Amino acid sequence: MIDATGNPQAVLLLGGTSEIGLAIVKEYLTKQPVRVVLGVQPGDALRDATVADLKAAGASEVDTLDFDATAFDTHESVIDAAWRIADIDVAVVAFGLLGDAEEVWQDQAKAVQLVQVNYTGAVSVGVLLGQRMKAQGYGQIIAMSSVAGELVRRSNFVYGSTKAGLDGFYRLLGEALAPFGPRVLVVRPGQVRTRMSAAVKEAPLTVDKEQLATQVVDAARNGAKVIWVPAPFQFVMMVLKHIPKPIFRLLPL
Repeated sequence: MIDATGNPQAVLLLGGTSEIGLAIVKEYLTKQPVRVVLGVQPGDALRDATVADLKAAGASEVDTLDFDATAFDTHESVIDAAWRIADIDVAVVAFGLLGDAEEVWQDQAKAVQLVQVNYTGAVSVGVLLGQRMKAQGYGQIIAMSSVAGELVRRSNFVYGSTKAGLDGFYRLLGEALAPFGPRVLVVRPGQVRTRMSAAVKEAPLTVDKEQLATQVVDAARNGAKVIWVPAPFQFVMMVLKHIPKPIFRLLPL
């Protein structure tokens, strides 16, 4: 159960070696020991180091499950296995691919892979998590979206379109689940300093993953439905949406 101050007893992280996801889990661990279940890509070389890292950070137990975002027919068994380990209070959906923006729109196989991981995989687990939490009458889903999905740009439109789909799905999943108790938080970060973004030129308002994690956990405890990280991005996006398209196309975005 999640206690009165928003602290869970068991957290599931899908994308079990995601730096952003792990930062969120560690933020929960700053308050009290938590049992952590990691859904990890089979063969991920970071699995053992991640388990050790979480135990050092204060996790009471760390369990790992093989999780392949595109092996859709295995997702139900993964979620079932997680709930056999513990009644999951918080589920963090943090897996995804970025891809080379100019390559992926010209390569059908890579475009399909990006969509299957970032959108189809996210919807697949979202439906399953939603039904589990609906049945238990409580729970918190945290879904990692992006400002790239709020306003899809020419510079990374394949990635942005996958995040637009994810964003819409999880926002409305939250509305569908609300009468039954569970809550959904959609997180729209700008650029975050991680291994995945290391090769990308740093943009304005870039944040560290620890900053993001603090804001996310605080928002979840307060019952927020959507947040921007950092918070000023909400106002940046409001302005960008009102720029006429002929002018918007000329901006270096």
